[in-house]
Amino acid sequence: ILEIQMKQNMLLLLALLLSLSFIGCSKQEEVTSAAEIDRSTSCSLDGMILVDYPGPKAQIHYDKGEADFFCDTMEMFSIYLRPEQKKRLKAMFTQDMGKTPWEQPSGNWIDAKSAYYVIGSKKPGAMGPTLAAFAGMEDAQTFVKQYGGKILKFDEVTLNMVSLDGGAQHDERM
Repeated sequence: ILEIQMKQNMLLLLALLLSLSFIGCSKQEEVTSAAEIDRSTSCSLDGMILVDYPGPKAQIHYDKGEADFFCDTMEMFSIYLRPEQKKRLKAMFTQDMGKTPWEQPSGNWIDAKSAYYVIGSKKPGAMGPTLAAFAGMEDAQTFVKQYGGKILKFDEVTLNMVSLDGGAQHDERM
């Protein structure tokens, strides 16, 4: 009888181990990585070739369709913060300007939602004023000491701060 119970316990243990191994085989969510830009990468809003311009670039990846690329972080935020945006996002990336040269940024992609942004600096991006992005607070503070501006977290950036209309909506002379 003891031998039969031991065999049953072993079979039960084996069944349990087998079922646990299938848990790890379930479909896992795909990790989205930033795409590197090259001479063929153009801005989704205006068609500018990204590598031709200074300052941080950005990209938004959606759950369906192609990624959108942007000449600067202002454009990324203006798309992300629009209330009419209905696409489901998988990931957003920008460049860490603490690690890539401002005049010819390449690589050094970071999660846009975890970055620190400097708004109001004297350092222009591809389209004029931009939000310089940094992975670390210390790099953002160093940038502010040199070029001015104010440090914001991702959730502190508002649509009013990233308007792409150049003030045209408020010009009553037109």
